[in-house]
Amino acid sequence: MDPIKKSLWSLHITVVLLGATALFSKIIPLSAVDITFGRAVVACLMLFSIVKLTGGKIRLASAKDYLVAMALGLLMALHWVSYFAAMQYSTVSVGMIALFTFPVITVLLEPFFEGIRLVWQDLLSAAVVFFGIYLIVPEVSIENDITLGILIGIASAFLYAIRNLTMRKYFSHYSGAHSMAYQTLVIVLCLSFFVSPNIVAASQQTYIWLAVLGTLLTALPHTLIATSLKHLRAKTFSLVACMQPLYGVILAILILDEQPTWQTFCGGLLVISAAIYETINAQKLHKKS
Repeated sequence: MDPIKKSLWSLHITVVLLGATALFSKIIPLSAVDITFGRAVVACLMLFSIVKLTGGKIRLASAKDYLVAMALGLLMALHWVSYFAAMQYSTVSVGMIALFTFPVITVLLEPFFEGIRLVWQDLLSAAVVFFGIYLIVPEVSIENDITLGILIGIASAFLYAIRNLTMRKYFSHYSGAHSMAYQTLVIVLCLSFFVSPNIVAASQQTYIWLAVLGTLLTALPHTLIATSLKHLRAKTFSLVACMQPLYGVILAILILDEQPTWQTFCGGLLVISAAIYETINAQKLHKKS
């Protein structure tokens, strides 16, 4: 098979796997903190093994990089916990859509990281996203679990955007697997103080699900991303990544029997459209600069 086609198929499989992580917020009978801790333990062991087996260096280049890795790991810990919590409070469909406000949030935060100016198109994208979220919100009250889940999902998107911008500016000289190995290590160390006894008393089936989540849906996708980017442009990766909420919603419908409302579909369409637009626009600006 042609290397580009093979990489494209690999990328779509990667995005499906990442989208499937959302299902485990409902499948695994643990809190968001416990799920994140179990996921990070398994992924950390796998990712460091992958780095070692592929001939990479385990150690980072400087003391500064270790500090950056700590900051990235802390952001990722908060992101993963809020990611699972958003879906436990609401639904997988609503949580995935709320999370994918992050491309527009990234654009709004970029001036603080890159020293660039916002343009009116970015503000329009933000308005479209907020209208899309407005359609999904059942009532303006945090006593409603769906509304609370949306707010937590947007907070998760904010943390993810800051993490991505920080990693791009200060940690992009490491591979995806190497970078995630250290971030998952920090997650394990941070959350070890907050896990509940439930994770120790969990059933064998729960441990199997955590192993699947940490290996097939975390370590494997982050390794495949690095492989795919050898033959695909960053633009292609970004656009395919925007399909993640669509794949996640489809899987939730098929596996969890979720029934999203028409407001969820319409709001999701607006959010994903804005994400795709900002992805394309960002690549155009990158070419010009």
